[in-house]
Amino acid sequence: MKVLFIGPDSGTSLHRYRAFSRLGHDVRAVDPRKLLPAWNIIDNIEWKLTPFPLAAIARRKLLRSIAQESFDLAFVDSGSLISSALVRDLKARGMRVVNFNHDDPFGPRDGVRFAAYRDAIKDYDLVVVVRTENIAEAEALGASKVLYRYRVADDVEHAPRTITPEIRRKWQSDVAFVGTWMPERGPFLARLMAQGIPIAIYGSGWHKAPEWRTLRGALRAPHLEGDDYCYAVQCARVCLGLLSSGNRDLHTTRSMEIPSLGSVLCAKRTHEHESIYTDREEAVFWDDAEDCARQCEQLLQDESYRERIARQGRARFLQNDNTTMSLLRHIIDDTFASS
Repeated sequence: MKVLFIGPDSGTSLHRYRAFSRLGHDVRAVDPRKLLPAWNIIDNIEWKLTPFPLAAIARRKLLRSIAQESFDLAFVDSGSLISSALVRDLKARGMRVVNFNHDDPFGPRDGVRFAAYRDAIKDYDLVVVVRTENIAEAEALGASKVLYRYRVADDVEHAPRTITPEIRRKWQSDVAFVGTWMPERGPFLARLMAQGIPIAIYGSGWHKAPEWRTLRGALRAPHLEGDDYCYAVQCARVCLGLLSSGNRDLHTTRSMEIPSLGSVLCAKRTHEHESIYTDREEAVFWDDAEDCARQCEQLLQDESYRERIARQGRARFLQNDNTTMSLLRHIIDDTFASS
């Protein structure tokens, strides 16, 4: 097929764009944000005021940029800057139009950011969500077809790297958390450190934590991507899987990426985590900070137990096939099922 990929050219969106090419499709990518004026206030407009004027600019420029081209499928990744009018325009040009969003566009955390997405949801041929609550929420706004899927790790980006002695010396840690600061995460990690758990933190925004004096010594590096992200995960003896309560998470991309990279996932106990991995066989789950500290201590003290969890966790990840390419295959099949 010829695919028009509309989404950010970074992060996991970039992984999905590249996976379309690996699946053999002819892909043209457009990043809606790069169609907007280079204003410093763009983020404030989108997140705090209203995304609709920005979506109107993106619509006009995107349609102009593809005026002489035709596509079979338009894949909208996120969709915070995509208007209902643009979705209808693309469909009028003969495309099936699909939306995939791994944020929580119906929840309270992101304010008005997804107002245009919610307005357009009724016009998509397929809406793909990663939270069970989102199914009914999408349908209540008029979505004609909703597909629920787990989040994924990328087949290529999250494949284990070769770890040289030099790389291991630079990136090794006992218990690592790789992720952005959120209000509930600072107190949790501070409680682990108070119980003697050696923590390494990689991520942005941690200077905003009220617990910064406690946490600052644990911060190794800001936001990581690519090989550096994979090295930090692979070279940690244990990797924490922390959720975002504001995002209503019951699992995250880390839930897949950590086992995919061959490390131990030590994550909050949820029914979704327990449906993906068997506790204390393929991952380790905890109920609170004290329980997490106990689990970490056992993993750090028992090398054979830790290595077995890592090995069996990766095997289960491969068996589950929660990968980017598998996700896209399911989406394409569902989109064209009625063709």
